[in-house]
Amino acid sequence: MNTRIILSMAFVFTVLDAGTLKGHVKYDGKAPKPKRLRMDADPVCGSSHSGPVRSENFKMAKDGSMKEALVYLKNVNYSGGVPSEPAVLDQQGCIYVPHVFGMMAGQELLIKNSDATLHNIHSMPKVNKEFNFAMPKVVKKKKASFAKSEPDPFYIKCDVHPWMKTWVLVSDHPYYAVTDEKGNFSIDNIPPGTYDVVCWQEKFGSKRALTSKVTIGAGETTKDFVFSRPGKK
Repeated sequence: MNTRIILSMAFVFTVLDAGTLKGHVKYDGKAPKPKRLRMDADPVCGSSHSGPVRSENFKMAKDGSMKEALVYLKNVNYSGGVPSEPAVLDQQGCIYVPHVFGMMAGQELLIKNSDATLHNIHSMPKVNKEFNFAMPKVVKKKKASFAKSEPDPFYIKCDVHPWMKTWVLVSDHPYYAVTDEKGNFSIDNIPPGTYDVVCWQEKFGSKRALTSKVTIGAGETTKDFVFSRPGKK
């Protein structure tokens, strides 16, 4: 019989026979030309960059590898804790950093303003109550949170600068990851079982997200995802 030992202290939730899901996300085709962002209306935003700033909704390397795709498990029975460290969202050069991220329901979200200008942070969740507050240049930090998990990623925008947008997954478990510059992801400490794994990318949205059923056992499991023909926006 397989013996499973669970240690739970705050966010520590270790399963000895747990597995790791690794993979790669790519796009099969020619990437759309990124749209130039017009920041002229706010001199602080424009002067923060040495050259043109492009849309971040489709980041692809020359070999097709996709950065900032979000990979996560669905319908997970998780009884561990919530991270004690906050998720961090910064505003740098009138751009949200990171552009895509995940956090758990109940986890603190620390929002920073590294710009010498006014921002207004406005969340657009489906389940949770939205927040909408200003951060003048003298206000450098604010705290927020989401009490419940969300079915899909949603965006947080700035009502002052319409090009500013970040996407967040609020999950009831910690089994999610965002792909790196090489399109790779890794999700650790997954309990054994069969799961629906979702690969979401901003340009495609939730309706065209890729889903695959994956069985996780002890050790390493690999699952790659390939997008094609992005939808129009």
